[in-house]
This record gives sequence, C-alpha cells and structure tokens, in this order.
Amino acid sequence: MTAPLRIGFIPLVDAAALIIAVDKGFAAAEGLDVELVREVSWSNVRDKLNIGLFDAAHLLAPVAIASSLGLGHVKVPIAAPFNLGINGNAITVSPTLHAALMEEIDGDRFDPLATAKALAKVVAKRRKAGADPLTFGMTFPFSTHNYQLRFWMAAAGVDPDEDVRLVVLPPPYMVDSLANGHVDAFCVGAPWNSIAVDLGIGHILHFVSDILERAAEKVLAVRQTWADTNPDVVAALVRAAVKAAAFIEESANLTEAAQILAHPERIGVDAEVIQRTLTGRLKISPDGTYRESGRYLLVGREGAGRPEPVQAAWLYAQMVRWGQTALTPDGVKTAMAVFTPDLYDAALGRQPPTEAPAPFGAFAGPTFDPGNIQGHLEAFEVGRWKT
Repeated sequence: MTAPLRIGFIPLVDAAALIIAVDKGFAAAEGLDVELVREVSWSNVRDKLNIGLFDAAHLLAPVAIASSLGLGHVKVPIAAPFNLGINGNAITVSPTLHAALMEEIDGDRFDPLATAKALAKVVAKRRKAGADPLTFGMTFPFSTHNYQLRFWMAAAGVDPDEDVRLVVLPPPYMVDSLANGHVDAFCVGAPWNSIAVDLGIGHILHFVSDILERAAEKVLAVRQTWADTNPDVVAALVRAAVKAAAFIEESANLTEAAQILAHPERIGVDAEVIQRTLTGRLKISPDGTYRESGRYLLVGREGAGRPEPVQAAWLYAQMVRWGQTALTPDGVKTAMAVFTPDLYDAALGRQPPTEAPAPFGAFAGPTFDPGNIQGHLEAFEVGRWKT
C-alpha cells in the first residue's frame, strides 16, 4: 500500500537527496507517494512541519534542535533520521568589502583567521570614520549560517552583536539584497553564492568547510510523535534518501542529477551552477577564478547521511554561546536526541559503526567535547553565554 506524504523543502542544493529520491523513483520503489512542496523561508517549513501540514521536511539542523527545546517558537520534539548534507555553505562578500579585506589581509586569503583579522581592521576603520556597521545576511537565528559567521568573526575579536549587523533573509533573497546594497555580505547554501559571483556582484570569501571541516547542515526532519507511530514509513524514507544520495555521488549521474535539480519547481537555477556545487569546483570571483574542495558539500559519501549526535551537541553549544538558551544537562540531552542514528541504522539493517565520528576540524578553539560544553565556551573570548 502506497503511503502519501507531503514534504517541504527550500530551493537549495542540499535538498538534492530528497528531490532525487522522489524524481528518480527511489521513494516510489519504497512504497511512498511523495508530494514535494517548495517553500521560501525556514519559518514556513518549520511551522508547517510542526502543525502537521508536512509529514517531513528538509530542515536546518539547528531549527530541529530549537523546535525540540521550545526555543523561539512552540515546543515540538523533532527526530532527524537522515543527514541531507554536510557543509555546503559559503560566505560571499560584495566587491567593495572584498577589496577592503584584501587591502588589510596579512597571510593566506583562504585562511579564515587571516580574513577574520582583516575584518576586525575594516570594522575598526569604519567605526573611526563614523560609518554604519557592516551588514551580514544569514538565513535564520537558529541556523548554521548564523553560528558559522559568528564563529569566524569572533575568532579575531569581532563581536557579531556589537561590531556588525546580522540580519535574517530567506536564501532566495540573498542575491538581490547584495545587489541592492542592503547587505555587505551573506552566508548561505548553494547555489546562491555562485549566482552572486556569476552576476558579478559578489566574491566567495570562504567555503564554510574552511571554518569547520565537517559540519551538519540540513536534516530530513519528522515530528517525533509521527516517527513513533510511522516507523516503517520513516525507514522507507531513509532508504530512499540513501539510494538517492548514492546516485548523486556517482560521477556518471552528475549531469542527470543536476538537470533534475535545475527544474523550475525544484531549485530553479541553471544546471551548470548546480553541477559546480556537486563537484565542489566553484567560481569564486567575477574574474573567473575557480577554487575546488572535496569537502565543499558531502551529500552521501564519507558517511555523511548518518546523523551524529555530537554534531547536535556542537550546535547546542553555539546556541548557548550566543545567548539563545542556557546550558543545562537536560538541554544537551534533548539536543543530542534530535539526531537519531538508531533510526538510520535500523532502516538499513546495519550495526552502529565502531569508529568515532569524524572530527569537526574547527579552525579555532579546542577540540569539541560534548561532555564538556562549558569548557568549550570558556575557551572563547567573545560570546553572550556568561551574561
């Protein structure tokens, strides 16, 4: 018997496994009849998932955690049985800000500490001149983009709440906001960084994999109560997503996958831009400079699909660091429970891996230990958690 499902998504390349699962028939082969619903904002996706208008969703990992903690909205426990993407974000800056940063930089322009120190100098000069603070766009208060921007800036002493402005913009609106001068920079997922470069209005300053080598980005999210009452459907969804991710990561399927994702009802941008993202070879400046990274976006390879609770603990630590919640043992436990590797393993009939999860590889700070979040926070000079 076919199970009809409504699943929400935002037009981003890290929705690829979900889109390919439906459009290539992997979901149907698992007995699922899925209607994918394209949305503009993360608040829409969250709200429709929480009240049951969506059965599942492509969702920011921190939003799933915030929903389970009751932060910023009603408390609805969420389960994430599949990780739709590791990494995939980038920081894009205007030509004016890029030139200012390059004028101040001392060191490798792809070193995030060097660019953060350059940003600190630019911020200080603007303050001295009486200029308005720089404005950075990010997609949601509870977002990887918010935390990654903050982590990068704060490493050089830039206080993201005092020295610059952070504003929320839906991903599809980032490019127009940069073009109109409403923001000086933004952090967003693909393909919107590449679109800005192609239009000549932005430079990709960093792949976020420069800042964190391996960071959970989007998850396949379901309500915990729904997962409890529909275990077979959840397992079928996971299997379909795993098969789709494997299809995407096979180089022979790259062109077809990009064409499917480029459809107007899916991501709705040129297939060549999507193909760049999937290969990790991106044009980073309007002059045609390219940069390549095998870690830019992991869809299925290197165990990317299996949700790791330590990643949820790191995101919770950032919520605490920036004053969105207090540090409590129950908070850590609730956050880590959102990522459900047991559901992933059960769906695939696998035993849990014996090796430890791959490290974050953060460019600053100590090695992250989910058992010592307070020690993690105390290692940083800038933050809101003590106040």
